[in-house]
Amino acid sequence: MDEIRYITRFEDDFPEKLRFIPNPPAGIYVKGRLPDPGKKTVSIVGARACSVYGRYMAEYFASHLAAAGVQIVSGLAKGIDGIAQRSAMEAGGVSFGILGSGVDVVYPVENRDLFEMAVTNGGLISEYPEGATPQKAYFAERNRLISGLSDILLVIEARYRSGTSITVHNALDQGRDIFAVPGRLTDGLSAGCNKLISDGAGMALCPDDILKALGLLSEDAVVTETGKRRKNTEKPGTVKRIRLSEKEKLVYGCLDLYPKNVDEIVRTLHIPVSHATETLTALCIKGAARECAKSNYIKVL
Repeated sequence: MDEIRYITRFEDDFPEKLRFIPNPPAGIYVKGRLPDPGKKTVSIVGARACSVYGRYMAEYFASHLAAAGVQIVSGLAKGIDGIAQRSAMEAGGVSFGILGSGVDVVYPVENRDLFEMAVTNGGLISEYPEGATPQKAYFAERNRLISGLSDILLVIEARYRSGTSITVHNALDQGRDIFAVPGRLTDGLSAGCNKLISDGAGMALCPDDILKALGLLSEDAVVTETGKRRKNTEKPGTVKRIRLSEKEKLVYGCLDLYPKNVDEIVRTLHIPVSHATETLTALCIKGAARECAKSNYIKVL
């Protein structure tokens, strides 16, 4: 649906979640469709200049939540926002982009394909009219809609003081639950997330933590988008349905979600370089590891 609609706050189609938030918009422009009020929704936000770890976490959480039928909302921006939304739609889910411009204005321009995906697999929403160009103030204002449309706000990588904090404050004012993905104490990109957890936000160690908070996960099953139930017998953090040799298990156990260089793996395990590179190649082929930069690898959960 390429037609752009304008829906006022007093019309039945206006999202109920936005109707009573502090400073609700007078109306919204929509291209595509609106979130289904009968489904759970998670807003995922984070750093634009994200790390490899942040990218992987965004892909991991968004794809798993989308596969469980959760709608993903974000700002279609560079970094965590766009990565999460792309991953959700590639997993067969739906995603909604809340814009700081008109819904007919693509920003950033390199995300044009992502905008088109969102129109087909969700929708674009803005309180600004057609043709409105991106403005710094618009991005700050639209953040209240990102949090307002959600049941849970999930923060993946954020510096101690960042634009993400605006969305967090909006979520608090709106009574939304907040979760954050923790990171290393020495990593500036995770300082904001770690502080949120310290202040009482939920700690998101895996997608199941979010699904439980949404009421979609019981002890033995997850409700999928099709309404079917799948057994939840696999523990988070394990390689699913992948058989590894003892040699591969040893190297896999040395990997982390933060990139590790081959030389570091060799020093840790006291194995020849040829042994390490051969095993890492095998792990990548099996989908248990990924080369995120030349000679740098991360594990795949």
